[in-house]
Amino acid sequence: MSVMSDMIRAQFKEGDDIRDAGLTTPDGIKRFDDIAYGPDADWQLLDVYRPKDAEGKLPVIVSIHGGGWVYGDKERYQWYCMDLALRGFAVVNFTYRLAPEFQFPASMEDTCAVFAWTLDHADEYGFDTEHVFAVGDSAGGHMLGLFSNMCTNPTYAAKFDFAAPAGFVPTAVALNCGAYHIEVTDDPTDLTSALMADYLPEGGSERELDLVNVAPHVTDAFPPAYIMTCDGDFLHDAAEPLAKLLRKLGVMHELHIYGGIGEQLGHVFHCNMKSEEARRCNDDECRFFKRFL
Repeated sequence: MSVMSDMIRAQFKEGDDIRDAGLTTPDGIKRFDDIAYGPDADWQLLDVYRPKDAEGKLPVIVSIHGGGWVYGDKERYQWYCMDLALRGFAVVNFTYRLAPEFQFPASMEDTCAVFAWTLDHADEYGFDTEHVFAVGDSAGGHMLGLFSNMCTNPTYAAKFDFAAPAGFVPTAVALNCGAYHIEVTDDPTDLTSALMADYLPEGGSERELDLVNVAPHVTDAFPPAYIMTCDGDFLHDAAEPLAKLLRKLGVMHELHIYGGIGEQLGHVFHCNMKSEEARRCNDDECRFFKRFL
C-alpha cells in the first residue's frame, strides 16, 4: 500500500462515516446482498435494491462508485443507491477491485462484468434490459465515461483484452463530479495526477494516458448524458469541456452546476442522503432517465 492510498482511504472514510452516521435501510426497499459477479469473493460482489412494493421488471441503474480509484465499496454507496431505487428503479451497486492492489484496467474489467451480470440475471431480479442506465461519480464518473466509450467506439474497445457486453450501450448515463481528463504532472496539489502512480502500472505512460482519457475516444454514438458538478467541486472544471464536446458531436446531454450564493456544495454532495440539495440533484437525474422510458 502506498502512502497516498493510505491517506486517501483514511481521510475519505472519516468524512463518509460522519456523513452516513445513523442511516438505515429504508422501509420501502427490498435488498439482495453480497452476490458474486466474479471469482474474487473479497472484491467482486454486488447488491441489488428494488422498491419493496414494485412488481415485474423495472428499469435499472448500475452505480459505479467513486473514491480516487483506491477507496470505496458497495457498503459505502448502499444509502445513495437505495435512495435511487425508491424513485422506481432496480439498482445494482457493486464493489470493484481497487488500486494499488489491482491496477488499471482491473476496475474496468469488473465494470464490464457487472453489466454482463445485469443482463444475464434480468429474469431473476426483475431487470428491464431495454432500459439500463448508469451513474458514476468522481473516479466512478471517469470509469463510466471509459465504459461508455467501450460500448460505442469499436476502435477504443479493441485496445482491451476484455469487452463490454456485445451490442450493449447504456440507455443514458449520469456523470457526477467526474474526472474526464487525466494527466501526470509534478504539481503536488493535483490529487488526480498523484493517484496515477497507484492506479497505472506504468505510472502514466503515453499508452496508458491514451487509454484512460475519456474525451479523445468519444463519438457521436455516446449515450445521452446528464453531466453534473457543483460550485465547490474540485473537479468542477472538467464538466464544461466534456459537455462542449458532446454538443459539438450532437450527443444529447445536459450540464448542471448545483449550488450558488449561500449554499456552497462540495465534491459528490449528491451522496449525502441527509441533504436537500442531494435529493434535488438525484430527483433531477432520475427524471432525466425517465425521459428515455
